[in-house]
Amino acid sequence: MKAVALTRYLAIDDPQSLVDVELPDPAAPTGFDLLVRVEAVSVNPVDTKVRSPKPQVEAQPKVLGYDAAGVVEAVGDQVTGFKPGDRVYYAGDITRPGSNAQLQLVDSRIVAIAPKTLDAAQAAALPLTALTAWELLFQRMPFDSEHGGKGRSLLIIAGAGGVGSIAIQLARRAGFTVIATASREDTIAWCRELGAQHVIDHRKPLHPQLKALGFETVDAALNLYDTNRYWEELGEILAPQGHVGLIVEPKEPVRLGDPYKFKCIGIHWEMMFGRPRYQTPDMDEQGRILARVAELIDAGNLRGTHRDTLSPINAENLREAHRRLESGTTIGKLVLAGW
Repeated sequence: MKAVALTRYLAIDDPQSLVDVELPDPAAPTGFDLLVRVEAVSVNPVDTKVRSPKPQVEAQPKVLGYDAAGVVEAVGDQVTGFKPGDRVYYAGDITRPGSNAQLQLVDSRIVAIAPKTLDAAQAAALPLTALTAWELLFQRMPFDSEHGGKGRSLLIIAGAGGVGSIAIQLARRAGFTVIATASREDTIAWCRELGAQHVIDHRKPLHPQLKALGFETVDAALNLYDTNRYWEELGEILAPQGHVGLIVEPKEPVRLGDPYKFKCIGIHWEMMFGRPRYQTPDMDEQGRILARVAELIDAGNLRGTHRDTLSPINAENLREAHRRLESGTTIGKLVLAGW
């Protein structure tokens, strides 16, 4: 099968950072596994972080990729709910070979039937970001997915990114008053288009902008960009007994005392790969979340975040996708489709 892989961890401008390879097809699926023929993949910050320069050298080509849409080729003996020919979508498992290959084995418990109203490229844009936003808002943080935001305010830092683009919509649907951050005309427009009632500039102090909108404090915040940069200010902005959701590892230690301690602010970490990585008893919850997201998409209650497609799936286009993501200027999701 065709695949895009690496053996050395290099800067993306190095042509050897991601290379085209031919690999043996995966073995026939057993247990809970599906064998999927991949039709489209999307890129996420985790792809660039895993690929980033380090001295380690892989003995065998390592395939990255943590979002995919495709068609089931075969199923393992413990699989229920899937059959060959089903169109599926998923974010996969960071401990297993990734989706940047024509064929992939993936645990069926973290997979769902793809939205019927989306093509493969549009579907591939959704899984990782939808799972991250849903788990963070409605499972790590104490908010119900249907009505948990009623009467509450939510600040979303980096609203135009992949996770932010889904989080804005899920939060509005749950009843939150959503204040997103963005700094360019196109990202501001995107956040408003997705449903943010207010947009402020994350390049400027946040608290004065919130006060100008009439918010002395906010009930909850999602920091989807830089944990260290906004830590002190979020401590001031969040209301007593508020909540902050985090997905980016801090580069330096953060202070957990005043005001976080004295305000009893809940600090909630989300790592989408936690369930599959540790084979948690509830890992099938990811399949259920993706199935619910597909229902909402098909009912018109949630929209996709796909913005651009590169084709075909090959090393040159994947390097370009990584370059764009590392520039920090992408909006929504960038997808690669077709072989």
